[in-house]
Amino acid sequence: MPRKKTVTLHTIANELGLTIHTVSKALRGLPGMSEATRKAVADCARKHGYRTKEQESGIFAERISWANTNPRRFAMLLIGDSLFHRMQLEGVQLRLNELGHSLYPLLVPASLTNEAELAEWLEQNGLFFADGLFLTAAIPEWMEAALLKLNMPKVLLNYPSDLAEVDSVIWDVEYAIHRTMEELYRCGHRHILYVGEIEPQRGFRLRWQAFDAAAERLGLGGLAEPGNHITISTADRAAWMSLLRDRLSSGEYTAVIGAIPGVAEWVYVAASFLHLTIPADFSLVGMENEEPTYFPEMTRPLLLVREAGERAAELMLRRIANPLLPFEEVRLRGSFYMGHTLIGINS
Repeated sequence: MPRKKTVTLHTIANELGLTIHTVSKALRGLPGMSEATRKAVADCARKHGYRTKEQESGIFAERISWANTNPRRFAMLLIGDSLFHRMQLEGVQLRLNELGHSLYPLLVPASLTNEAELAEWLEQNGLFFADGLFLTAAIPEWMEAALLKLNMPKVLLNYPSDLAEVDSVIWDVEYAIHRTMEELYRCGHRHILYVGEIEPQRGFRLRWQAFDAAAERLGLGGLAEPGNHITISTADRAAWMSLLRDRLSSGEYTAVIGAIPGVAEWVYVAASFLHLTIPADFSLVGMENEEPTYFPEMTRPLLLVREAGERAAELMLRRIANPLLPFEEVRLRGSFYMGHTLIGINS
């Protein structure tokens, strides 16, 4: 017999001061409310463990296993402790906990340089007793390749390499760049400065390739010439900032894409140094993982990092319950927040 729900739409509506109709629409993804209201409803439902019939059916259709009699314990390898890494961790942990499982994070020491050292460290930290392994973005490619050889269920929170046999999920930065270029072009911008490294990470390279492809698609051939942009390493910050100031003060560019999280803040600093105003002197679109505190109204594509973590948890449980299913590559596409740092010009 199905378990009777102790939490209803009425419970959520009363707690948030909304109508039952609004709560129902929010949970079904229907229009007619702000994103803040929709998020508040979703968060409240999650807090109380409420799921709609459609959500319950979706879990069944996805073949995702529940923990009723067999709670599992998973490991997640992190290459750092930045907000970026914590967002991935939070997403996976939240979804696993909801489904009755647990997660323990392991922070990979920077001193590891080869597969033998990695194997010893994994043994010391009991990784091989885990029921599955989550590999986060920014893990060095040599290490990722070694970890993908392990005989255990794995989910990669990154774009997979060409021949990788693994389930993967990623916030789609290629789409984010294409969407950004589309919005800039629509607003009349043709002279666009790309600011962001194109090595060493796979996601960095894909961002630049998307920029190149978008420029060609929009008829801006020749725009994506690396020498005309700032794609060098930030290791020498002083030299990097000097180059950035030179580009911004040239007056050649009407818009800037801060293509890597954190880069837009340095663009903002350089503009202030040059007494340039955003967006009066140039428009700015930032590829930030979350709303930037220094410029909360920054125009940006929304990167679904936490949501990718949640989806990774579902892929892991689906893989364990259905080991013969084909591998999946999931890309999450967020919407575009217009903000206040993009304005139209006469092209």
